[in-house]
Amino acid sequence: MPAAYDPQNIFAKVLRGEIPSHKVFEDDKCLAILDIFPVNPGHVLVIPKAAAVTVPELDPQLSAHLFAVAARLSKAVRAAAPKCEGVNFWISDGAAAGQEVPHVHLHIIPRFEGDGFGWRVGPNNRKPLAADALKASAEALRAAVAALPGER
Repeated sequence: MPAAYDPQNIFAKVLRGEIPSHKVFEDDKCLAILDIFPVNPGHVLVIPKAAAVTVPELDPQLSAHLFAVAARLSKAVRAAAPKCEGVNFWISDGAAAGQEVPHVHLHIIPRFEGDGFGWRVGPNNRKPLAADALKASAEALRAAVAALPGER
C-alpha cells in the first residue's frame, strides 16, 4: 500500500510556486523541471500536477501523457549541450523502489559513455529462473491483470 500523500512534499511546494525551480516545460497536467541534484547535466523531472504517490494512483490517461511529454523532452535533452549519447527514463514507484519524494515523478536522465551511473545489482538479483517458475509467475500475473478493473 502506498504512503499517504503529503501535500508538504517538495514537489507539491514546487507545483504551488512556494519553492523556485528551473522550468523546462509546463502544461495543465504536468511540470518538467531540472533536477537540482542531477545524475548528469540536463537531468529533467516530469511531475504530474495531480496529488499521487505512486503511478497506479494516476488516471491512465495522465500516466500516458507524462510519458508522452517525457519522450518529447528526451529529444530536447539529446539535442541540448552537452549532447548526450543516450537517455534513461526512470520512475521509482514506492519507497521500496527507492522513491525519495512521495509524489510521482519521471526522471529523464542524460547518459554519456563511461558516466558511471547505472543499476546496482545485488547477489540475489538477475539470476535465471527455471521454466516452471517462469510459467507460474506468468500465470499469476495474467490472473492479476484479468482481475484488475477497467480496460484490458
